[in-house]
Amino acid sequence: MNKDFIKIGIAPINWTNDDLPELGGEIPFEQCISEMALAGYVGCEVGTKFPRDTAVLKKYLDIRGLQVCNQWFSFELTTKSLEENIKNFNTHLDFLEAMGTNIVGGGEVGNSCQGEQNAGVFEAKGMLHTAEEWKTYCDKMNKMGKVANDRGFKLAFHHHMGTIIQTIEETDRLLDNTDDRYVFLNYDCGHFTFSGEDPVAALKKYIGRTAHVHLKDVRPTILQKTKADNWSFLKAVKEGIFTVPGDDGGCVNFDALFTIIADASYRGWIVIEAEQDPAKANPFEFAVKAREFLREKAGV
Repeated sequence: MNKDFIKIGIAPINWTNDDLPELGGEIPFEQCISEMALAGYVGCEVGTKFPRDTAVLKKYLDIRGLQVCNQWFSFELTTKSLEENIKNFNTHLDFLEAMGTNIVGGGEVGNSCQGEQNAGVFEAKGMLHTAEEWKTYCDKMNKMGKVANDRGFKLAFHHHMGTIIQTIEETDRLLDNTDDRYVFLNYDCGHFTFSGEDPVAALKKYIGRTAHVHLKDVRPTILQKTKADNWSFLKAVKEGIFTVPGDDGGCVNFDALFTIIADASYRGWIVIEAEQDPAKANPFEFAVKAREFLREKAGV
């Protein structure tokens, strides 16, 4: 990979899980960002413990050599009006604009089971059932993407377990029916693997539409238990379905992913985002492990 094209970031969810506050709830914000910087990262996504005052947050990040590279936005286009979504989106973009980033990620949470602790992630996932529902959703997403584009942002939609866009088939349908000027992909090899897809085939297919990359590994033994016992997404996370690139026990072919990214001359962020229980997987230790793996295997 060309170091001039790629920046390496990490997500604070590796320290404190916003959807499961009991995971890392005791870890202070300053410890999180200090360990990010010490591990060798130059960017981060945004968690609930981050100050919302942009001047304060910039000061904390600047002295550690970090910048915000993205922040998840919860689209609720299936359950709330387009106007309410756009209003909330613009407020979100105001924050990101002040922090100096041009990527905005996020996925559809309106009818998702991703945050429900007692809903089997495969059986209870959100769905769009009819052609009309798909058309309506894609039309609305185009409008959200144009709002982002008009303000100088790329909307990087995150396919995610438990949501309406989980599989390659669903991702195809979204991208085929949205404007490639306005809607891009936040590619995540962990979520494609979790959903039963080939993450290498997915990246080959979508690299030209990818505006942001999340890297995590998947433990197949936990994936098998998730399917067999009908676990929720959050139960699978607590049990350790995800880990960082470079850890033992995962199954993602990162060498193949790195080749695709390099051959495509991808320009943008690669972000380590492997939510785990910090009591079982020390966040700093795993952040260092992932950073060293990227240097060794990808040259970045």
